[in-house]
Amino acid sequence: MSFNNRKFSMNRSSGVPRESTRLTRRFSTHEPSANETNSKIHRQFRNAHEGHRSHAGLDPTRASTGVIWCTERAYEHGFLDEPEKWANLGQGAPEVEDDIEGSFERPHTVDVTMTGREYGPTAGIKGLRAAVANLYNAHHREGKESKYSWENVCIVPGGRAGLIRIAAVLNNAYLGFFIPDYTAYNEMLSLFKNFAAIPSPLAESDDYSIHPDKIAEEIARGTSVILTSNPRNPTGKVVKNPELAEIQDICRDRATLVMDEFYGGYNYTSNCDGTTISAADNIEDVDEDDVLIIDGLTKRFRLPGWRIAWIVGPKEFIKAIGSCGSYLDGGANVPFQEAAIPMLEPNKVLTEMKALQTHFRDKRDYVVNRLRGMGFKIESVPDSTFYLWLDLEGLPDEISDGLNFFQACLEERVIVVPGIFFDLNPSKRRDLFDSPCHHFVRFSYGPKMETLKMGLDGIERVLKK
Repeated sequence: MSFNNRKFSMNRSSGVPRESTRLTRRFSTHEPSANETNSKIHRQFRNAHEGHRSHAGLDPTRASTGVIWCTERAYEHGFLDEPEKWANLGQGAPEVEDDIEGSFERPHTVDVTMTGREYGPTAGIKGLRAAVANLYNAHHREGKESKYSWENVCIVPGGRAGLIRIAAVLNNAYLGFFIPDYTAYNEMLSLFKNFAAIPSPLAESDDYSIHPDKIAEEIARGTSVILTSNPRNPTGKVVKNPELAEIQDICRDRATLVMDEFYGGYNYTSNCDGTTISAADNIEDVDEDDVLIIDGLTKRFRLPGWRIAWIVGPKEFIKAIGSCGSYLDGGANVPFQEAAIPMLEPNKVLTEMKALQTHFRDKRDYVVNRLRGMGFKIESVPDSTFYLWLDLEGLPDEISDGLNFFQACLEERVIVVPGIFFDLNPSKRRDLFDSPCHHFVRFSYGPKMETLKMGLDGIERVLKK
């Protein structure tokens, strides 16, 4: 096989190599001598590895995840100047307005108490921790002897901060993750050296399903931590009972499960009755089962700007996760924590989830029908989240891969995310040139209906070109 003239998929930092105004960067302590500069063996040594060269100590390639990279490209086309004229179907954010029928109105002001002026506990204030525990007990632990307490909950400043805290307390281990999955896992799995991240591709032909047999295989080859989103980003598929319970039975006393459940409320499998998908349903003992659940206000409460999330798990883990916040992120905003407590009343949340599911299911159906009408192949309709894993095969060659389709959409003021970003590649150990995710994009139907219509009109113009 020849690799001559092979083109790489992308430059993850900016898309365009940075041109320095200096010919070379200066060395830290002294200029190289003429003897070193003119020496062939010295030049070979310098060029053999980046660490042998003079450098600034920073790695600009760590600057952005896939969604941010796409947004930066949109800025180059005017998105920053006139965002109201764009359809941002790339960012994983739900509509935040108070327009959804049956949904409670979000606070317009936040009272700042004297406590809110002080440093807060890095594990979160007790009142919110107790409210989260009560919500999980009411919705997922009814009739079970083992219940969550406030000590089983840690409040964190957003989902990414929660994932970073979990990564910081993991022991030496093989950590299994699945492809495709959430783009931000990529950097988190690259930063920490206390575990080795092992990819496990899911089959397109099997609708990217995670089966119990797949989990058993991972554990059999030595994996002791498993990280996954459920419901799954970007495919919009959910693992629910009885399969979810079987997976937890397989992992019990063998592996730690880290369950990213931010889309648990976007569940369309139970006729929009408000049921939230969660591994908390199947836990036998809240302090013995090695299951960490992460969720928050961001997605299902439609408050991404508040940066309030939580981790639920065994007290021993939660104590460590709370403590490491002191050197990682400093903890979540106290006034917003206080304001969140009334929102988590279990009956209020159930009513909210019914409204949410009905509204977003209707948007999903509208988007699927329009895209099918344009000729897109959508064999499996998402049963959760607010994402479509959109297959581009069958489109003209010029736009049949995610990156070129993304570029064509930018010309029509539409943002989607190329599928390549969901082929997680921690520390860039694999060649992604022939990625199975190349011919997909992630399409978000999180925005308001007017934005979806604008975006679909733009995609229709792309196809007509």
